[in-house]
Amino acid sequence: MVLIAGFDGGTGASPISSIKHAGLPWELGLAETHQTLLKNGLRNRIVVQSDGQMKTPRDLAVATLLGAEEWGVATAALVVEGCIMMRKCHLNTCPVGIATQNKTLRERFDGRVDDVVTFFSYMAEGLREIMAELGYRTINEMVGQSQHLKTRENIGHWKYQNLDLSTVLYKAEPRDTDGMYCQRKQDHCIDAVLDRQLISVASDALKEGKKVDASFAITNLDRSTGTMLSNEISKAYKDSGLPEPMSVDFKGSAGQSFGAFLAKGVTFTVEGDANDYWGKGLSGGTLVLYPDSNSDLIAEDNIIVGNVCFYGATSGESFIRGIAGERFCVRNSGAKVVVEGIGDHGCEYMTGGVAIVLGQTGRNFAAGMSGGVAYVWDQMKDFKHKLNDELVDIDPLDDEDIQLLKTMITKHHELTGSTVADMFLGNFEKNLKHIVKVMPRDYKAVLEAKKAAAANKDEMEAING
Repeated sequence: MVLIAGFDGGTGASPISSIKHAGLPWELGLAETHQTLLKNGLRNRIVVQSDGQMKTPRDLAVATLLGAEEWGVATAALVVEGCIMMRKCHLNTCPVGIATQNKTLRERFDGRVDDVVTFFSYMAEGLREIMAELGYRTINEMVGQSQHLKTRENIGHWKYQNLDLSTVLYKAEPRDTDGMYCQRKQDHCIDAVLDRQLISVASDALKEGKKVDASFAITNLDRSTGTMLSNEISKAYKDSGLPEPMSVDFKGSAGQSFGAFLAKGVTFTVEGDANDYWGKGLSGGTLVLYPDSNSDLIAEDNIIVGNVCFYGATSGESFIRGIAGERFCVRNSGAKVVVEGIGDHGCEYMTGGVAIVLGQTGRNFAAGMSGGVAYVWDQMKDFKHKLNDELVDIDPLDDEDIQLLKTMITKHHELTGSTVADMFLGNFEKNLKHIVKVMPRDYKAVLEAKKAAAANKDEMEAING
């Protein structure tokens, strides 16, 4: 599938400068994509989808005539549910309860499933009417028939009157017997992925709940390793995970989304390096990463894993000996992780969990962070200049923080052999003075309210007892 996303769409949390000044209309990208695929004999092997503020049946019809057989409709569907376009998605203050974790605000949500069903039913009905007018019975017949699209005449505006859209409306023809839409299924080699082997060696764990140990070589062609295994675990044990641990050692370069949605009871250890989306959606498992034992690179000075680690992780732990790329822990909502340096936009939109950074961070740290807690070892004393403090504060460490740091860093040292962790623990009290604790204000207020309520409950029970 190829998705052409226009500049009008996207998250309501986007900066105004991006919303107004970045990107191009989907019509341009869609037409060029369809024509290029046809020219190279690839169109009949690929599904083309388009989106970007498609709100009416006419939008869907135009997209189809320009070459798309699928469409994305998001903003309009959100409006049907009650979205009023406040563009505050990243602030956790959505007044209609859609884009927020605030319980009080979420109670305001009054969207109805029936309204969404009705909206899409009318979208489909409207598209059927346009198809009937043009003489098409199916979407596939209609794909790429751009001869039905005409430019408006008698346009007086000086910017538009000389605009030439002929290349956009050009009707490309398929080569030989190639089709105008996706007609051929591709073999994605799913039967040969590494997860099949993992499921095989995990048979005793899946059927009888026994302990399992295994090891494999891995390359960057092995993507989403562990995801299919976790699916099998969830089918056998629901969300409780494996009753006995399963430990798998890998050596090599892990591909994208390594350990995605990894279930409880599973530990994956990689000796080597890894690509983007490490630990995406991590669901209780443990991920460990350290450099190849034969490498002479200094781990804490080199990038060992790519961008967007722990995207949407809900639980579990990870220990990374080395530096990670950008958007580390974006939307993390429960995983506890240790790393030795990260790029820009760390802990972006984070809603829960713990991130311990034993090294430098990039700029814009904690943008949109509404939950969880982050600890940064600020040896250079320049972290405050990199922090986006719109939603967060820098708080002093308490006893609970100190115990958490000691436990996690000790575990990091044990599992990865980290020299940074060893150095930190070797002079623990002194190094604690350079730890900066980043805490979201609203999240902190909720935690304090819960503690006060619990203390009040204990007091009342003591009085009544």
